[in-house]
Amino acid sequence: MNPNHSDASRAPNENPTSSGDTANPPAPPFADLTPERMLDALDSVLMPIGERTDGGMLALNSYENRVYQVGMEDGPPMVAKFYRPERWSDNAILEEHAFVATLYEREIPAVPARTISGATLHSFEGYRFSIFERRGGRAPDIDRPQTLEWLGRFIGRIHAVGQIKPYVERPSLDIQTFGYEPRDFLLSHGFVPDDVREAYETVVNMALEGVERCYDRAGDIKSIRLHGDCHPSNVLWTDAGPHFVDFDDSRMAPAIQDLWLLLPGDRAEASRALGDLLAGYEDFCDFEPRELHLVEALRTLRLIHYAAWLARRWNDPAFPAAFPWFNTQRYWEDRILELREQVGAMEEGPLWPL
Repeated sequence: MNPNHSDASRAPNENPTSSGDTANPPAPPFADLTPERMLDALDSVLMPIGERTDGGMLALNSYENRVYQVGMEDGPPMVAKFYRPERWSDNAILEEHAFVATLYEREIPAVPARTISGATLHSFEGYRFSIFERRGGRAPDIDRPQTLEWLGRFIGRIHAVGQIKPYVERPSLDIQTFGYEPRDFLLSHGFVPDDVREAYETVVNMALEGVERCYDRAGDIKSIRLHGDCHPSNVLWTDAGPHFVDFDDSRMAPAIQDLWLLLPGDRAEASRALGDLLAGYEDFCDFEPRELHLVEALRTLRLIHYAAWLARRWNDPAFPAAFPWFNTQRYWEDRILELREQVGAMEEGPLWPL
């Protein structure tokens, strides 16, 4: 998970402040998920079907879960995902697995969890995990209109399947779950420094009022099952075209959620890119133009949610190491400026394809 415009490359200029809740901090997740335990877990599932790991493991770029490329004694490497404890229920994970499996069955290029001994979700000594085929690829060249149109066609196919039925166990991406709730968490857990707290609270409330107005302008918008985090890093490109990975954030949301994350930051360029995406998308799925009122609103919600996502994960040692700039004075000053810009962007009106 990463925001649409991230400051992850910025060096810290001071130490992070305390996150509050220090009296009874939760135990770090994955604390005892050692390489030996992971290999034992995988062998417990693979050995009964005649497969065995060779002990080689390569950590892949994932912070929410622990994901590894694992070598096999016979055959190509596979990918193992160990799920973050207490994030999703078993049924919520299985809903995602079923959705991706349906996409795969319909020859849509998504990577499903392997079914082994009748199951896609396995457990070992308190950890849940799944196994996937390894699929290589490169980042898509989203500056090319042909690439965007190709992506649009496949996203349209994903959404045509996604709207057949709703998720039951997974939440929706909406103003409450990505706006008010993360705002309240940040303000009630001591993450925002006192000297900028009032400014942050004022601007985040202004931003959420802007989000509400965008949703009012859009009217009654349908939510469907979709990828949920469809930025270029979750699309791998080969000579045969794209395939979509990491449906871990899949949930119910407006269709535009899977399109706006592929747009460049410049407004004119974004309008042209949106036209290319929709040229392919509408070959397979109707698009409701009123959803364009939600582009900047969804960007705003993502920014608020991202800060709370980092805060909630701060007891995971991987997060302070990977995001040392989080929770610095500079970090919150930049978030205030960013949200002020979003307040203005939401009042500019929606993007329209050129």
